[in-house]
Amino acid sequence: MTSRGTKYWNSGAIPLIAPEILGDIISEVADIGIVISETGTVLSVLANPAHDTFQRLENWEGKDIRAALNVESVPKFENRLAVFLRGEKAVRPVELNHSADSGRWEFPVRYSFHRIGPDGAILLLGTDLRPIAEMQQQLVKAQLALERDYEIQREHDTRFRVLMENITEPVMFVSIQTGEITDANPAACTLVDTARGRLIGQQFNAIFEGRKRGDLVDGLTTQAISDQNAITRTELRGKGQAVTIQPTLFRAAGDRILLCRISAVDDSSAGADDLTRNMHDLFLSTPEAIIFASESGEVLSANDAFLEMIDVAHDINLRGRSLADFLQRGSVDLKVMIENATRAGRMRMYVTKIAGEYGSPRAVEISVTRLHAAGHAVFAFVMRDASQADAVRTTGAPASDESMHSVAELVGSASLKEIVAETTNVVEKMCIETAVKLTMNNRVAAAEMLGLSRQSLYVKLRKFDLLSRDTDDGN
Repeated sequence: MTSRGTKYWNSGAIPLIAPEILGDIISEVADIGIVISETGTVLSVLANPAHDTFQRLENWEGKDIRAALNVESVPKFENRLAVFLRGEKAVRPVELNHSADSGRWEFPVRYSFHRIGPDGAILLLGTDLRPIAEMQQQLVKAQLALERDYEIQREHDTRFRVLMENITEPVMFVSIQTGEITDANPAACTLVDTARGRLIGQQFNAIFEGRKRGDLVDGLTTQAISDQNAITRTELRGKGQAVTIQPTLFRAAGDRILLCRISAVDDSSAGADDLTRNMHDLFLSTPEAIIFASESGEVLSANDAFLEMIDVAHDINLRGRSLADFLQRGSVDLKVMIENATRAGRMRMYVTKIAGEYGSPRAVEISVTRLHAAGHAVFAFVMRDASQADAVRTTGAPASDESMHSVAELVGSASLKEIVAETTNVVEKMCIETAVKLTMNNRVAAAEMLGLSRQSLYVKLRKFDLLSRDTDDGN
């Protein structure tokens, strides 16, 4: 009953509902329910228990609802309230943004207007729009991110297409799975005398003489994986023109692709091409071990002879490792060879031992040459197995020759014990002189090479009068 004695509900279809029960129903079916007067004063606030954030809104009671709306929502509320008070039917819900007293946060609510009695009370049933607003924001962000991705993709496509158009070297992209040409630049189309539209989708082997799909594509794939910088030579079908193919393997969108750089063979450069092929064949087939290394000693490439020497299956297992790992004296040997080759451009017949991961050390003779490659220094090491050699090489130092003559003169004038002692001194002096010379008077490296401590080396240098000789040479 209202204060005037009238009933809120008077219908045969709907039973009478007590006010306290009605409040529970409203708070359950709506996120928020607000009872206001016709002037907009808040009479009661019914918040859904599931929404903790709405529980704090009960302090709105007795205040004007306009004070809880932001600036943009006040005119919308007044217009929709005026339409409702005029008694128009089917008044549409209105979306209003509420703001807290501090103004730091806002939340949108959709309200529908309902009369709940003849005393002028109006019930606003509200639906929280924050989940919808958050979803809309996520959709907007996703749309913006998608558009940015499209822009980046279009930019990359444009760059790729401009690059392909301006590359003078014929280039084709070939799918390993199907063997079909997926793209080609104008230079490639000109080389095979076929329009790009007809070339794309065609079998790659079809443009070459006597080539089967499996043989050509599989061979190029193996060549690209081995990374030996090998070149496949073939002829264009119907033209008889000799070309070379250099493949590069990569993966894109789950498909393995071959980037094939195709070059026409020029007869004028046949001599240079023959030299390249001959040098490559020599590198692969020579019985001498050949290693290319950087200035720091990292292995760049090695031939099969070196792989057999250290018992390694493939040079992929060597790349990036230091050559010192396989030398008997490690970094001392490597430093001596690189420093001498850097100073003189080459070094001949350096004797040391080399061993692999599992094999025993074997004696080798190493020649080192310093090369220039793309502005960087590269060192070529040529190794010969000297384990079966019978000849003993000498350093040829003048002091050592004099010592040998003096030893020979002792025969007949001294006992064997004295001669052996003198011979030991001669050999010891020769070894020390050789170590000092190879290390360019680096006493620490020479001591490591001889297996001596630095103190012991200085004692022997004084013993053989080599310390003062080095000082005199330096002056």
